[in-house]
Amino acid sequence: MTRADASSLRPTDPLDAVRADTPGCRDVVFLDSAGSSLAPEPVVEAQIRHLRRETEVGGYLAAAERVDDLAAVKVSLGRLLGTTSESIALTDSATRAWNDFLAAVPLGPGDRVLLSQVEYSSNAIAALSRGRAVGASVEFVPGEPSGRLDLAALDAMLDERVRLVSIVHAPTNSGLLNPVREAAALAHRHGALVLLDACQSMGQVALDVHELDVDALSATGRKWLRGPRGTGLLYVRPELRLEPAAPDMRGAAWTASDTYATVPDATRFELWESDIAARLGLGAAADYLLDLGVDAVAAAVGERAEYLRAGLDDIPGVTVRDPAPPRSGIVSFTVDGVEPDAVRERLRALDVVVTVSVRGSTLLDMTARGLDSVVRASAHYFCSEADLDTFLSAVRRLR
Repeated sequence: MTRADASSLRPTDPLDAVRADTPGCRDVVFLDSAGSSLAPEPVVEAQIRHLRRETEVGGYLAAAERVDDLAAVKVSLGRLLGTTSESIALTDSATRAWNDFLAAVPLGPGDRVLLSQVEYSSNAIAALSRGRAVGASVEFVPGEPSGRLDLAALDAMLDERVRLVSIVHAPTNSGLLNPVREAAALAHRHGALVLLDACQSMGQVALDVHELDVDALSATGRKWLRGPRGTGLLYVRPELRLEPAAPDMRGAAWTASDTYATVPDATRFELWESDIAARLGLGAAADYLLDLGVDAVAAAVGERAEYLRAGLDDIPGVTVRDPAPPRSGIVSFTVDGVEPDAVRERLRALDVVVTVSVRGSTLLDMTARGLDSVVRASAHYFCSEADLDTFLSAVRRLR
């Protein structure tokens, strides 16, 4: 995308309106929605209203007053994923959701779990720990030179002992998008379950769990969904009757001295104690995205990312580290002679917010590509053309 294309960088709603709902973007150029985005005012207000109510009547009564609203949160999230509310469990993070599903998958000696080369560190650690505990092997599917999942390599590794294939839709360290549907089809031929990590894709990429044909999906609220920290979700295919490793009275009923019964829907993966205000904020974030239009937001994010990549490519000494399309809204790059941490700090001094992705977060991919760290810029739909140009100008000043 060239500068002349910038006029297309607009969401469905007027840019002024979404910026008015996002006070934080008025004072800085905010390019870290892949880390923790700026929540719009309706999300903040939803939380504050409930917190104030808790101070008036206590947490239990305040929650009881919002039973229908809490149920609506899962309806809205289900709409974003093309599924029903019964298949959605609310969690406190994407990591919790991913770990809870992994812990529910029956594994024993000789069983195999396949992870992708761009697997996130928390997921890899949890899988290695579970494999060590039960005697299952955890193996990594090689990636193409870009890091994208090598489908031929996956096909060659699959057999009847593979119980679970984990696919990271969009990794934390680059703009790569993995071929989810094609990988899921291969895994299902061998009877393996497919768990999709949508932590970096939900909210910036249109998702349909039935079209992607995944058995489970984990995601967070704080990134591209623009929801609160401490929120996440787990989608579980309704036909799966996997039982959580540690259910409590939210997801199960104690029926006799020696038995209990789990609830039939995905609520069995939820815990009794939760941050009600944050969950109401998550619902407000989902509704905000639905009102804007998922496809319009996905297009706006993609256009902004391509605009940044084109601008960075024009700066001598700057290397964009993203693969060929299809790509997400994450733009990763390095600057010759300037460490990524220094790039981040020098940009912050100019009121430009980016972050750094280090090798330990995606160990195998970064090692394979010979990278210790990269600068990560992630522009959401509330970023203006002026924001993008300010960022590019600031990067030029680093040289």
